[in-house]
Amino acid sequence: MEYDLENPLLGFQEDQSDTIPYLFASELDHMPCLNYVSSFETRDLDVSVRREGISLILQMQFSCNFDPSIQYLAVNYFDRFISRQEVPHEKPWMLRLLGISCVSLAAKMKRIDFSLTDFQREEGFIYDTQTIQRMELLILGALKWRMRSITPFSFVNFFLSFFKLKDPPLRQALKARATEIIFKAQREIKLLEFKPSIIAASALLSASHELFPLQFPCFRTAISASTYVNKEKLLDCSNVMHTIVMDSYESVLDTVSCSDTPVNVLDLHCSSSQSEKVTTTTSSLGTVRSERDIKRRKISDFCCNEKSFQLSQIQQC
Repeated sequence: MEYDLENPLLGFQEDQSDTIPYLFASELDHMPCLNYVSSFETRDLDVSVRREGISLILQMQFSCNFDPSIQYLAVNYFDRFISRQEVPHEKPWMLRLLGISCVSLAAKMKRIDFSLTDFQREEGFIYDTQTIQRMELLILGALKWRMRSITPFSFVNFFLSFFKLKDPPLRQALKARATEIIFKAQREIKLLEFKPSIIAASALLSASHELFPLQFPCFRTAISASTYVNKEKLLDCSNVMHTIVMDSYESVLDTVSCSDTPVNVLDLHCSSSQSEKVTTTTSSLGTVRSERDIKRRKISDFCCNEKSFQLSQIQQC
């Protein structure tokens, strides 16, 4: 059965009433090793490897225009693999092979036809089908064949039920914004230390803070009261998530300000005379006001040994 980010156990869990407890109990098995993030502090090379690997996966997603869920799943496989197996930096072909294989596995899980033809010859390297299949088997072994990954999307609907929104369009808008935040946040290394459930809860809180600021305190209290939530972790994750969102806003504002149009020139003149007090942005859900000087502000009120696998098994043809 096709894998679904929101329902990873669909078709494999007979008693659906036990699905939520099982997801929370099993989410650690679908995360990178616990020391993965801390290793980045002393090994800059790992940061470079991850950045290059994700960049390759994003390029493939852009070239093939496939479902974003394939990209998300492929990066999940990539992170979990390299947290258990070091990728030799002196062999760039191996990193590319790993990225291609992760995308190939993700596409298979989604049951989407994915042609590797365009990627089997990259920068002078030739990846034949057999070599890719051998790398896929290596990944499967490292991940203990847990390919139906439990991700933040698996918990969105659960935490969404804490938001007492009777209007379906508003409920859908909140879910859509939280989903967008989760997709964008995947590249942030700091978030890898948090459980998928905490990331889901933080994304929903961040989205509700944007869309329903007056109701936000009630939402925050409801989620914090959940027996599945560690309040301290939720606070830490929410702060990281807030920074990601603000970085995204500033990126958009900078792009607009760089556009040399009469309207923007006038806007810049007015904003400089008023010391850039407030930037007002209009959306379909209303008017959202944001100040540039809050970009780095923490929102403290948001809420209260693996088996070794040898890459030498894979030989470049």
